[in-house]
Amino acid sequence: MGVAQAMEALTERAGLMKESLQKSQTITDNMVGILGSFDHRLSALETAMRPTQIRTHSIRRAHENIDKALKQAELILDQFDLSKKAEAKILRGPHEDLESYLEAIDQLRGTIKFFSNNKMFKSTATGVIGHAHNLLSKALSKLEDEFRQILQNYSKPMEPDRLFECLPSNLRPSTDGEGGGGKSHDPHQKSLENAIFTVPTVIPPRVLPLLHDLAQQMVQAGHQQQLFKTYRDTRAAVLEQSLKKLGVERLSKDDVQRMQWEVLEAKIGNWIHYMRISVKLLFAAEKKICDQILDGVESLRDQCFGEVTANSVAILLSFGEAIAKSKRSPEKLFVLLDMYEIMRELKPEIELVFGSQPCTEMKDSALNLTKRLAQTAQETFADFEEAVEKDATKTAVMDGTVHPLTSYVINYVKFLFDYQSTLRLLFQEFDSKDPDSELGAVTTRIMHALQNNLDGKSKQYKDAALTQLFLMNNVHYIVRSVRRSEAKDLLGDDWVQIHRRIVQQHANQYKRVSWAKILQCLTVQSSGSGPVENSNISRASVKDRFKTFNSQFEELHQRQCQWTVPDSELRESLRLAVAEVLLPAFRSFLKRFGPMIESGKNPQKYIRFTPEDLERMLNEFFEGKTWSEPKR
Repeated sequence: MGVAQAMEALTERAGLMKESLQKSQTITDNMVGILGSFDHRLSALETAMRPTQIRTHSIRRAHENIDKALKQAELILDQFDLSKKAEAKILRGPHEDLESYLEAIDQLRGTIKFFSNNKMFKSTATGVIGHAHNLLSKALSKLEDEFRQILQNYSKPMEPDRLFECLPSNLRPSTDGEGGGGKSHDPHQKSLENAIFTVPTVIPPRVLPLLHDLAQQMVQAGHQQQLFKTYRDTRAAVLEQSLKKLGVERLSKDDVQRMQWEVLEAKIGNWIHYMRISVKLLFAAEKKICDQILDGVESLRDQCFGEVTANSVAILLSFGEAIAKSKRSPEKLFVLLDMYEIMRELKPEIELVFGSQPCTEMKDSALNLTKRLAQTAQETFADFEEAVEKDATKTAVMDGTVHPLTSYVINYVKFLFDYQSTLRLLFQEFDSKDPDSELGAVTTRIMHALQNNLDGKSKQYKDAALTQLFLMNNVHYIVRSVRRSEAKDLLGDDWVQIHRRIVQQHANQYKRVSWAKILQCLTVQSSGSGPVENSNISRASVKDRFKTFNSQFEELHQRQCQWTVPDSELRESLRLAVAEVLLPAFRSFLKRFGPMIESGKNPQKYIRFTPEDLERMLNEFFEGKTWSEPKR
């Protein structure tokens, strides 16, 4: 029962399912029919719409092409508009607004580039590009004129007073009109290294950017040569005029040889001043503006600077060369050392300012001049030593005083010691291992040469006593001068002591030669070794002794009062040395033999002097007097 019911229920459900499936199939069939009908209608619609779609696509493409054409036309019109504005600015010229003028040139270049790169405008572009090129050419021509005009307007020769203001105060000309810096050597002017030189302003700073922009435009246009020529010609002429105003002149070797020494010496002092001003001020200023105006164009910049300064440098160095090659003479040594000194001082600036390749020749010329001056100075040094030894001047020093050669050589040597630092550099120039030792050796040789010459000159005297006095005076002058100068440190204490003894030796020789004979009159000896008694010498013999003494002393007095011992201390010392031997001998002789004469007739005829008279008269010796009065 239960199974039957279950089967019946299952059968009923299966029937219902079958009925449901049949309905679904009917619906499906109906839907397929409907969809088929739609598909047929859509195909018909698509067929009908295809011509319309083709027309719409064509219209869209036409619109896109029109947009592109409009945009291109707008670009062309913009270029035409910009070109028109640029042309108006260029026709007005650069004077009113240089910045706008330069912008207009850039715009013209942009227009040419635009039409050159867009070949679709070929038919239009040819005429436009041609017109732009013509306009650009005119613009650049005006630009060159503007560069030249501005550069020339602001390029003026520097007045000497303006340059002097840029020097340190100790190198400026003094109030008496003398030029400073090189006219005299100052050994205490230790360091110009720390001195402040103010590079002058040769073109106003506000103008330099304009000139730089103009130069850049000319370079960009390929007009480097026009730029180079304009810059070089303008600045070189102004630089040369500045030097001329300062006093620089071109002098040849022949000009130098013909000059009087005083004139030449002054010109050398000026040249030293001019070199310092030129290198530290004028050339430095020229380098500064050249670097600023031609910044970014290194090759052209260095070449311009080199050619701007070339002639000025040549004029300055040619004078130095003429001096270095001129006939050597002792008085030129110090100016040669001054010239060598300034070239050494300026060497760092020369190497810096003329350091680029186009300036190599100028730099080498300056350094070669330094070496040539050193060589000539060294040769002049050697010449001086030889000249001292061989000096054959016939200048007679009749009074036995210091010979002019001695004072000249000593002053020369003392002056050399003002140049100690320069001389050390000079010796190092020729690979000296010990400059101090070399300076000492040179000084010693000069002193030795002087003494040899003085020995020769002393033989001109016929009076042996005057020979000794002459040598005493001269060696004493040498020793005293050395002791008071820096030469003492190089020659040493031993040298000084040896030569002091030589002075004393000559003084002793003078006493022996000059006074030995007269002292014999006051010495009476027997045939033996001891003095005789008064009774053993006759009155006549005593009278002869007094007469001989009187005659010899008067002669010595008259002659030696005309001789000179210029050093007061040495003069007093020599008088005292004579008095110490003469007066005791005279007093003794007078005491022993005076009564014998005084008891006879006319004692004053024989005893003409008292010891006080002799002392007073000895104090008249070596004064260099000229006697016009008769003998006593």
